[in-house]
Amino acid sequence: MNIKQFKAEMKKRTVVTANSEFHLHMFEIGEETRKLTAEINNKYNPPEKIQELFSQLIGQKVINFKLFPPFYADYGKNISVGENVFINSGCCFQDQGGIEIGNNVLIGQQVVIATLNHELAPTRRANLVPAPVNIGNNVWIGAHATILSGVTIGDNSVVAAGAVVTKDVPANVVVAGVPAKVVKNIEE
Repeated sequence: MNIKQFKAEMKKRTVVTANSEFHLHMFEIGEETRKLTAEINNKYNPPEKIQELFSQLIGQKVINFKLFPPFYADYGKNISVGENVFINSGCCFQDQGGIEIGNNVLIGQQVVIATLNHELAPTRRANLVPAPVNIGNNVWIGAHATILSGVTIGDNSVVAAGAVVTKDVPANVVVAGVPAKVVKNIEE
């Protein structure tokens, strides 16, 4: 199992059976991820070094990227980041199912993005069900928001602080609440 194969299966939303080759791969790559996030989080790094370490973490060069540590990821290699992205402190990305972040995105403090769920039946509850999170361009996600698996956030939208996003968000709106609902249209 390699990262490319894993990501291809996650795009298909293949259920990850507990203790399978896929499941063990997640833990193996997770060890590497924890080492890199420890380096990001446990000492002062200038912005250029953080950008370099984050590029290593996700396996993609980031451009005009800013991150205020600490930052946490479970897998790391299934995060894609556009240009001019800012991630504030304390964010947790459960990225095995895939996280795509567009250009000019602002992510507030302690935002959680989750791309995995568990099966409900008790005998299969250890199995993982992946679904990607896609964040469009010019999106602002407020502090303490939670974005759940399978959600797409449209361009230019705002997720209010503390919102729990369980369904897709259209472009050019503000969503708020638990669960998040459209509360306002954004006009130029």
